[in-house]
Amino acid sequence: MLYLSTNRKSDPVSFSEALLRGQAPDRGLYMPVTIPEFSRATMADFVNLSYDEIAFRVATLYMEDELPAQELRRITRESYDFNIPLERVTDRKYIMRLDQGPTASFKDFAARMMGRLMQYYLDQSNGRLLILTATSGDTGSAVANAFYGLDNIQVVVLFPRSEVTERQRRQMTTLGKNVHILALDSKFDDCQTLVKKAFADQELVHLKLSSANSINIGRLIPQIVYYFYAWSRLARTDVHENIIFSVPSGNFGDMMGGVLALKMGLPVKKFVIATNENDEFPMYLNSGIYRKIEPSRNCISSAMNVGHPSNLARLVSLYGGLMDEQGKITVEADMEAMRKDLFSVSIDDTKTRETIQKSYRENGVLLEPHGAVGWAGLHEYLDHVPGISKDQLCVSIETAHPAKFPGEIQKLLELEPAVPPSLEGLDHKTEFYSNLGLDYREFKAYLLDQFG
Repeated sequence: MLYLSTNRKSDPVSFSEALLRGQAPDRGLYMPVTIPEFSRATMADFVNLSYDEIAFRVATLYMEDELPAQELRRITRESYDFNIPLERVTDRKYIMRLDQGPTASFKDFAARMMGRLMQYYLDQSNGRLLILTATSGDTGSAVANAFYGLDNIQVVVLFPRSEVTERQRRQMTTLGKNVHILALDSKFDDCQTLVKKAFADQELVHLKLSSANSINIGRLIPQIVYYFYAWSRLARTDVHENIIFSVPSGNFGDMMGGVLALKMGLPVKKFVIATNENDEFPMYLNSGIYRKIEPSRNCISSAMNVGHPSNLARLVSLYGGLMDEQGKITVEADMEAMRKDLFSVSIDDTKTRETIQKSYRENGVLLEPHGAVGWAGLHEYLDHVPGISKDQLCVSIETAHPAKFPGEIQKLLELEPAVPPSLEGLDHKTEFYSNLGLDYREFKAYLLDQFG
């Protein structure tokens, strides 16, 4: 299996090279040259497999002979030792709660497996890496947790100071050791821009930079798995029943995992791509014209405050187009095919809050802002398309634990969300982080001083 940059100006590489590089030399993102497919019989058999066994089956198709099967099996077994609840709400509409991992976020599914894969390859070569990651919320804590304490990997996380909750911040800043946190008075897109500039800077090559957010293909492949898992647990697999997924989307890594699952043969009727007020993608899907939102809009679903999703270049590439890292499209994607697979809608903060209140009061389902965007988006789609049966299987993704957003939950529902073990004690731990401006030269000087 070879991986090619979405900018198509770099040579194809192996999975291990794509994983350890993060971003391609031409500033594009790696995608598999071909998308492997599962047979119907293989997918039907998933009902008999555990989550980590399904992860092994998916990963094997993308990594082939790049590491021994027993090592890959060990990695998937170690990565997924927590529950994945599928909570029925009404009829055949479910919430898939991806908030039971060590940092109470869906990012755990990707970060844990990716960290173990990187560790395996570095051990084989006695190599070292410096991970640079921009976060709009949960990525930073998941990555920091996954790589914490590793001797041959240093981690630098950049985050927008005013757009993460205190608990999200403390999950990153209370670790120390090989985890270095930088706070910026800026937007997520500004943090991402600094990271991308560093990757393209030839004067930093000797630092062995790589990425652990969703620009890294090592993040996307693990995110394919939970779509197959949900279908295998809820669908009528004997008739290959179609499913609708609603995905709250910011930088579009979660969405890309789902679309790759679709291209691998998963019977998906439609993906609902639900954004907050950063509506660049719904506008693009409707009009065929792409315009970034600069600066991005600050919403209560803070991890989705992204005005130009990095993974959109992958989506455009998958549908035959070409978009560079700045969002410029030089080859148009097949918009008709994209619209056949995807429906996208923007959910504002008012609707998000109403959804949190309504879902709890009517169904006893506690959602946080990101999950509420997904749940509201699902119902926007069901209301938009006439004739969908109540028996239609639908799954909306809850991406973070409600306890990460206690202020909003308390204000809307007058209750304190129960704190999972992974969030206990954070308020009493010492924080370690530094402040950084928006000047790239300052960021570059920090990297050279600390790690050069």
